[in-house]
Amino acid sequence: MAQGSKMVIYAALVGNGLISITKFIAAGVTGSAAMFSEGIHSVVDTGNQVLLLYGIHRAKKPASPSHPFGHGKEIYFWSFVVAMLIFALGSGISIYEGIHRVLHPEPVTNPLVNYIVLGAAMIFEGFAWWFAYRAFRTQQGTRTLVDAVRASKDPIAFVVLFEDSAAMLGLVMAAIGLTLSQVLELPVFDGMASISIGLILGFTAVLLALRTKSLLIGESADPALVEDVRKRASELEAVVAVNEVLTLHMGPNFVLLNVSVDLKDSLPAGKIEEAIDLLTREIRETHPDIKRVFIEAESRKTHALRSP
Repeated sequence: MAQGSKMVIYAALVGNGLISITKFIAAGVTGSAAMFSEGIHSVVDTGNQVLLLYGIHRAKKPASPSHPFGHGKEIYFWSFVVAMLIFALGSGISIYEGIHRVLHPEPVTNPLVNYIVLGAAMIFEGFAWWFAYRAFRTQQGTRTLVDAVRASKDPIAFVVLFEDSAAMLGLVMAAIGLTLSQVLELPVFDGMASISIGLILGFTAVLLALRTKSLLIGESADPALVEDVRKRASELEAVVAVNEVLTLHMGPNFVLLNVSVDLKDSLPAGKIEEAIDLLTREIRETHPDIKRVFIEAESRKTHALRSP
């Protein structure tokens, strides 16, 4: 796991931890449902950062007889848990509190306190968001945001970026709701802001859950990597044809590779071993993320018969 990913989490952890305390103080002083929802949001985000750090720690565990390919997928599991917590706690509590305040509106007192806290929160969250965005940009390259998220095998950068983006939107909705409730003297807008925050969190959680679920189940490596492996295998003198190239991400920086090749029938066993060894070394030197390589020697006819 890249050190930059951990720094993104630390930045978000410190920011959310400080913000959550001030939001709850402001909610207690003013009685604002939107501010209370924002406090819950920050607490959930703080807990999520801890879980992501724990996932990174668990993913570093070495391989064992029960887990021969290591524990790299731990980070995918804990990222999925984070998405579930955002949905269950952040979104659920915010929507519940908002509905309660809409049905039983109460005026917000000392609104200046809320505005001060919201302003400070936007500064902290803005810093954390920019930190996460810069880290994600290193992965994005020339791709669009959607394509970069789909292609990313490291969930840390986009999970934190999505969290921080939802936090910024939530702060904006809280500010709008508080302003409308004060200017129009209709406290129901405070509750509506809380519901809006919950919906934002729910939408964010669903997007993260879908993406991390796909990683958890198992995704192939970048198509460019697969094509390069196929090309290198086909260029070997001993190879008649490349039947199939299969890859599986066991973690952000751990690719499992299986290559099926049709070797020349006239080759002695020693030459076959040399060809396989040459291909394996060349692949590992070119693609350091490929940690395990399995090469199957089978004819095209046999491969075609067993293919679905």
